[in-house]
Amino acid sequence: MSRKSLTLVLITKPNEILLGYKKRGFGSYKWNGFGGKVEENESICEAAIRELKEECGLVVSANDLEQVGIINFEFVGDPVILEVHIFTSAKYEGQHFETEEMMPKWFKLQDIPFDEMWADDRLWFPLFLSGNKFQGYFLFQGHDVILKHTLEVVENF
Repeated sequence: MSRKSLTLVLITKPNEILLGYKKRGFGSYKWNGFGGKVEENESICEAAIRELKEECGLVVSANDLEQVGIINFEFVGDPVILEVHIFTSAKYEGQHFETEEMMPKWFKLQDIPFDEMWADDRLWFPLFLSGNKFQGYFLFQGHDVILKHTLEVVENF
């Protein structure tokens, strides 16, 4: 098995979260946070900052990003494990805007569209929303069926 590092950034404000509707590529037609691949010669934090700006126009500083989770995703038949580093920030600059890849939209926390998101989000979002740091593992069959998973609260990474 090989491993690929990815980022996911969740921007929040009191009682709201900014999600993006993925219009193309991996995870298309689902609401998600903002993020993607870590490029060569780039730290995970730098990738998170770059991807957020590319996908919705918001700018965050490294000091304002907090890592809250790491989840390893495995897909049956795919030899690559996706190691997703999850960050959050309530401080950002700029106005979000739609890009070729993502259409951002604020959601009230009680209106998060779990039925239109990855199946795992329903399981780990409560940990995130309650302020916990966590790590987990999900084994997917296709993109919709979770065969196995683990989730645990951690102190730090």
